[in-house]
Amino acid sequence: MYGNWGRFLRVNLSTGEVKVEEYDEELAKRWLGSRGLAIYFLLRDMDPKVDPLSPENKLIITPGPLSGTSAPTGGRYNVVTKSPQTGFITMANSGGYFGAELKFAGWDGIIVEGKAESPVYIYINDDNVEIRDASHLWGKLVSETEETIRKEIGSKRLRITSIGPAGENLVKFAAIVNDGHRAAGRAGVGAVMGSKNLKAIAVEGTKRVPIADKQKFMLTIREKINKLKNDPVAGGGLPNYGTAVLVNIINQNGLYPTRNFQTGVFELAEEHSGEAMTAKYLIRNQPCYACPIGCGRVNKLPTVGVTEGPEYESIWALGADLGINDLASIIEANHLCDEYGLDTISTGGTLAAAMELYEKGYLKDEDLGNEAPPFRWGNTEVLHYYIEKIAYRKGIGDKLAEGSYRFAEMYGHPEYSMSVKKLELPAYDPRGAEGHGLGYATNNRGGCHIKNYMISPEILGYPYKMDPHDISDDKIKMLIVFQDLSALIDAAGLCLFTTFGLGADDYRDMLNAALGWDFSTEEYLKIGERIWNAERLFNLKAGLDPERDDTLPKRFLEEPMPEGPNKGHVVRLKEMLPRYYKLRGWTEDGKAITEEKLEELDLREFV
Repeated sequence: MYGNWGRFLRVNLSTGEVKVEEYDEELAKRWLGSRGLAIYFLLRDMDPKVDPLSPENKLIITPGPLSGTSAPTGGRYNVVTKSPQTGFITMANSGGYFGAELKFAGWDGIIVEGKAESPVYIYINDDNVEIRDASHLWGKLVSETEETIRKEIGSKRLRITSIGPAGENLVKFAAIVNDGHRAAGRAGVGAVMGSKNLKAIAVEGTKRVPIADKQKFMLTIREKINKLKNDPVAGGGLPNYGTAVLVNIINQNGLYPTRNFQTGVFELAEEHSGEAMTAKYLIRNQPCYACPIGCGRVNKLPTVGVTEGPEYESIWALGADLGINDLASIIEANHLCDEYGLDTISTGGTLAAAMELYEKGYLKDEDLGNEAPPFRWGNTEVLHYYIEKIAYRKGIGDKLAEGSYRFAEMYGHPEYSMSVKKLELPAYDPRGAEGHGLGYATNNRGGCHIKNYMISPEILGYPYKMDPHDISDDKIKMLIVFQDLSALIDAAGLCLFTTFGLGADDYRDMLNAALGWDFSTEEYLKIGERIWNAERLFNLKAGLDPERDDTLPKRFLEEPMPEGPNKGHVVRLKEMLPRYYKLRGWTEDGKAITEEKLEELDLREFV
């Protein structure tokens, strides 16, 4: 298909109209694909001030040019939209097999517009696209939805992404789940899908992703796979113990957030580590499409049977953040989040805020309702009881479904929400990695780690070790490189875990061989920089105030870490932010991108 060059499917659910949106190679050379083309279409076609849950918001689901190829981890796709949780851009990423199958059907993405009058799902079989009734699917769990659609269509190739009850009920942190357990999880993409009365997308394809130079591409791919297999993290820790191999590492380094980030050391961490999960519950690894790493875990519990996960972030969010160490309860809670369609990080972060509010006396027993378990640290009853209440917005679950910031604000103490731009933070206390903290504060989608994973240099030593408490310009420059590189990798359709073993030159090699281009590493990183800055432009137009939004919870700025290797440290954000803005090519207050940078990145049309 890269002869013509590429195409998106545009589906208007209000009118039922289905159209093809073609784009040329010149546009691809500016934005590459996936996350890049998605922000281009949003800026071109949509007012960033729209209500995220209105028909005017667009939901863009898009793999990249390497998705569906044999490139290592070539199964990723992004969901890009305006977030109902933050009010800003969000780009949720997922693996599994759905993204690759969409490419096999011949599509580079789907742009969903409008709102159906009643529940529907979209069925794609190569060039055949149907909008089908989904009234019988509304209210079903994710597994029930997939099973019902598979029976209706009767295809073994079929891949499905869908929402659960949380998305239907517009929970602010509802996820979109594909292949049963793979989630585009963050910032409420599932609520946007639910607001459009779109229950699921089912796709099957018979085409091959075009490759410009097949022989060169295969030689290149073999080389990159060997590099990953020989890397101690990508070829050792992740396959052996999954992402939960990080539990003990992060805890020993004193930044494993515990009891709503009150400290960075959890005394019971070993009991829910990757090593413990492998010893007690693991059946097998579960790789995504074309993945040589295979970090996914398939576990078995008496209560839920065979299930996939949890990942490191989910173990932490449903465990240490709540003072819980019962691994079986954590695995079951993760399973419930998958079934209901909930982001595990925000679910755990919201429950943790409620626990601290309860601990401090601001949330009282009478607020919880009859027979509701108290929000006490370590109480596993909280997990399963309140996850269901959140998904269906029952009782206090209706308030919890708004996320930790809005929930804590209702009780007069938003400072107990550990969030940035109202998006709950993941499993790394920034007082133990200050560059990572700057990444949280400046991330386009809010409290996110994977778009600027400074844990790599600050804790794990990739590409080389940096002092976690160094706040020099060199640290800030490294953060900017990570942000631009992550945008490039997302746009290519690959997994960020490939950065354990691969560098920017490796992505250049794979893309050039696949696309027939002769780009330099710098030219590809420039695409990543363009994407990051375009997302910033979207946020500024949506109402971002740097003073209010490019910051961290007061806890990290004013309360020194109470114990462990980082005892006494806070995040010196004010010392880093002005230099970050300057190095980014933004005005010193962060309120605009300079004319020089707009010209350099060819973004003036969007100002």
